[in-house]
Amino acid sequence: SDEPFLFEKYSPENFPCRRGPGMGVVVVPTICPQGSPMKDRLNLPSVLVLNSCGISRAGDQAEIAAFCAHVIELDLSHNKLQDWHEISKIVSSIPNLEFLNLSSNPLAGTTLEPRCAEAFSRVRRLVLNNTQVSWDTVLLLAREIPELEELFLCHNEYTSVSASSVACPTLRLLHITDNSLKDWAEVRKFGSMFPSLHTLVMANNNLASIQDSKDILPRLFPNLRSMNLHNSGLNRWDDIEKLNFFPKLEEVRLQGIPLLQTYTNAERRSLMIAQLPSISLLNGSAVTDSEREDAERFFIRYYLDYPEEELPYRYHSLVTKYGKLEPLAEIDLRPRCRAQVEVHCEEKVEQLNIRLDQTVAELKKQLTTVVQLSTNSMRLYYIDKCSVFGPEEMRYNTRALHSYSIQDGDEILVVPKTK
Repeated sequence: SDEPFLFEKYSPENFPCRRGPGMGVVVVPTICPQGSPMKDRLNLPSVLVLNSCGISRAGDQAEIAAFCAHVIELDLSHNKLQDWHEISKIVSSIPNLEFLNLSSNPLAGTTLEPRCAEAFSRVRRLVLNNTQVSWDTVLLLAREIPELEELFLCHNEYTSVSASSVACPTLRLLHITDNSLKDWAEVRKFGSMFPSLHTLVMANNNLASIQDSKDILPRLFPNLRSMNLHNSGLNRWDDIEKLNFFPKLEEVRLQGIPLLQTYTNAERRSLMIAQLPSISLLNGSAVTDSEREDAERFFIRYYLDYPEEELPYRYHSLVTKYGKLEPLAEIDLRPRCRAQVEVHCEEKVEQLNIRLDQTVAELKKQLTTVVQLSTNSMRLYYIDKCSVFGPEEMRYNTRALHSYSIQDGDEILVVPKTK
């Protein structure tokens, strides 16, 4: 039951000792509504964490009510609760409860009676991840909780959902990652059920496409500001363009989708920003004005050679904004590897193609075939044809030629050493 764990974990004799991982207490200072009559006996914080305690039933409700009058947040995750009646007894005994985490309790196949559901009416944030809770139970809770704001339903193996006849007008955040909601027809139902939805987190659902038209989408999610579609199955730019029809959407997360696999990271971000003019936050990073302009210009150039019928819808509006841009000039910034130079030795002038990755010593060796001097008996001077300075002696045998910045047409002067 709940209550022996309260004693064990929060009694003054044990507090603030920690007994292994996950047993610690999270204390958030808040103004306590009406103090608990017995709270002098226990150190109960307003945030009560009883995760992984093996709890399966409520225990004495009067005791819970006495100890938990000021508890606002309750974490019962990773326990053995499998009866909604027991959970409702705990919850109905905590009058100020706003946050309830029941994640990783085995709630599959358990039925919530409507009379028990009333106990949850004060909760604003409800976490039911990895509980396999039935969708009918979710609908019943959404109906019975008049001010529900946040709902977490991850890892529950949903492949479809049924729409509710009664909307839940207060819900702002729906976290429903790691299920199997592949069909847009299922996602569409969230729009009518949760008309005030602000944030929809649907990562890892393999959603195949966004099927509605630009006439329907604005009415479907009129208040949606943030959408997470990481690792969905989207594979057409049409789906990305449709995100523009959610009137208030400003943040999108779209990593790991098949559409983007063939692009580089820079191309992905630029093409995505150019397609989504209203998005100010992409994959968690703010989009600046200058980044947007660069991305839009990149987008035009990217599609320059595409046939008319393959051009994205957005291309034409960007060409209207910037005009048709010329391709960027290709500038090779790699170091030059060869140069054509004039070798002067006394009266003789020879054209020679030299490697710039060699040393002065290696050049001298090459020059023995051009001038009749041994490497020990020649001095080399470099003459930069564009420089106002005179010849520079190439006196260090180990120095690389490219460090002289030799260009085509420059001169190498070979002078015999005087004995």
